[in-house]
Amino acid sequence: MLAKLSSYIGSREGAPPVSLVPQAENPDGQLRNLVAVTRLYGRFANGEDPNAHDPEADDVEDDAAEVGSDADDIRAAALKLYIDPARLKGEAEVSIRAGDLHNALGLDQAHANVCQALGGAKFQQLANVQPPRVEGPGQSSTTTYHFSLRAGSSLTTESAALAVTKPTNLIFYGPPGTGKTYRTALEAVRLCDGDTPDERSDLVRRYGELEREGRIGFVTFHQSFSYEDFVEGLRPETAASDISGSAGFRLEPRNGVFREMAALADQARLAAAAPRRAGGLDLSGRRFWKMGLGAIGTEDHIYDEAIAGDYVVLGWGGEVDWSDAAYEDIGAVRAKWAEVGPADSKPSNVSQLHPFRSEMKKGDIIIVPYGNTAFRAIGEVTGDYTFVANPDGEYNHRREVNWLLKLEKPLPLDSIVEGAFTMRTLYPINASRIRMEAVSRLIGAPGDAEATAPGVAPSFVLVIDEINRANISKVFGELITLLEADKRLGMENEIRVKLPYSGEMFGVPANLHLIGTMNTADRSIALLDTALRRRFTFEEIMPDPDLLRAAARRTGVDLVAVLKAVNERIEYLFDREHQVGHAFFMACQDRHDVDAVMRDRVIPLLQEYFFEDWSRLAMVLGEREGAKEGAFLNCDRIPPPPGFDGEDRWRWSVRPSFAPDAYQRLLGRAAVSAPANEEAAGAAEAAAAE
Repeated sequence: MLAKLSSYIGSREGAPPVSLVPQAENPDGQLRNLVAVTRLYGRFANGEDPNAHDPEADDVEDDAAEVGSDADDIRAAALKLYIDPARLKGEAEVSIRAGDLHNALGLDQAHANVCQALGGAKFQQLANVQPPRVEGPGQSSTTTYHFSLRAGSSLTTESAALAVTKPTNLIFYGPPGTGKTYRTALEAVRLCDGDTPDERSDLVRRYGELEREGRIGFVTFHQSFSYEDFVEGLRPETAASDISGSAGFRLEPRNGVFREMAALADQARLAAAAPRRAGGLDLSGRRFWKMGLGAIGTEDHIYDEAIAGDYVVLGWGGEVDWSDAAYEDIGAVRAKWAEVGPADSKPSNVSQLHPFRSEMKKGDIIIVPYGNTAFRAIGEVTGDYTFVANPDGEYNHRREVNWLLKLEKPLPLDSIVEGAFTMRTLYPINASRIRMEAVSRLIGAPGDAEATAPGVAPSFVLVIDEINRANISKVFGELITLLEADKRLGMENEIRVKLPYSGEMFGVPANLHLIGTMNTADRSIALLDTALRRRFTFEEIMPDPDLLRAAARRTGVDLVAVLKAVNERIEYLFDREHQVGHAFFMACQDRHDVDAVMRDRVIPLLQEYFFEDWSRLAMVLGEREGAKEGAFLNCDRIPPPPGFDGEDRWRWSVRPSFAPDAYQRLLGRAAVSAPANEEAAGAAEAAAAE
């Protein structure tokens, strides 16, 4: 057998000497090489060219081919070194030369194993790619595998768009004033952009841009916050709507904050897998219109036909052809309608027909609503008014449009327009209400290039401030399960659930990240569900006195030492969870600001911490019981009422103005005031002696 194969190989013109079974140092590698050579001989015996690529051989992953862990290592390395970087760069194709990957892994004469791993179904599934185009001899160092990353390949599936998306569920926790909410801005921008500006002003600016794009949302939990506010609930509707066309009271499902963000993220996730129109669209100076396309539920065919035919159509205006230039004037339209229209016809036949015919211009943007609080399409007007008779006698007036966005599921209107729509079929939208950044993100901004391969879905972030102040189990409901990384949409164990109010199937997209903040000094922390704790990563943020060095220089108060001393005493008298954060003093510009923070924020906070136990509060501030005038507090003796045999008590109060050396005395760097009487003095000396 080997002689025949050697004869065949030697007969090739200019063929170099070939070792039939490449030698490997370890037995596993030698066994795999023998399997590969045996497979080549089988093809030779059948009259086939053994050096031609054999896709079936790539898919054979028997026990011999999988001996050891080389196959898994080869696949993982190919994904990390070639597929993922090419995908992140938006490249259309990536090529992997077997010899290059072989050398990168430091393998020994295992080119056949590399080829089997690259051409096999397991790697195609792992990398979400279709079978590759192969060049070169079969299973050699020069065999090259070309994997397509273009739209239309398997990379356009949901899992491909999410291949490098890892959901983040993060909670910052710590005492009040440690900058948890401040930190969420940094983390939200990092999750969206992958990096953050160095300057805080640039960070705030970028945060605002992402917020206007609809990629960052913010909500604060409170005791009354509910599932209906967060996910979905029934809301009363009292006016007529496009859905039913009738007036009266009814309850309709309305998306909550979380579901609205999930809808935006899911739309972006799916859009990432589709090609994008080249060049985007410059929205500056364009006029925006709200235009309904048929009553929802009863005239869905009007919308479907308009989308398919690239036009918008108006039902008002009857069966009159208004193309004549004379109808440019609304007076002519009104006169004609008075002539042909029925006596009881509605004024909209004129008031809405005229702007559609004459005021709407090429280049204007049309937003198609879904009810009054959602939208389902965005288009650019590309044609003048035309009359196309409808057999039903309605919807005869058209304008050609280029549909920039066609949604399978409606998105919340307030993501692109401030406020809700009214019931009127057609009217212009004030430009100040349009969220230009959000619209540009949906339809493509100027300069966007046409995507030849799906990209990574853009990230969305929902910030939940004071997450532990609501009843978490009640607010999150089924999200407790859906938030897990592997159960997100497009992930390995994707889960969708049927929502109770709308009855729709719902899942959480992997490109939606959650960031929460939790105040450990808030006693409502006990309400944080254990199941939720398991699904979030917790990052502690504690007071950092060193951040106050600049404020200390401005104010002339050693705020670094003051905060350290205050927090050490709180931890000694209470616990580490009830410290005072550095953020209280960050903005102080002078001594007056420091005093105001101490009087109006820190001392009241300490009162709450110690449940009005002024003696412990005084210890934190370095005050001594019996000192009539302390640095921050006054202490007056209260004798027992006449006829009552009891001990004297102390009345504490905050001084109207703090002592000039108050902070030095807090740190023990100055003498304290003399006690109010001799007895108190003796007690103080005895305490000092102890």
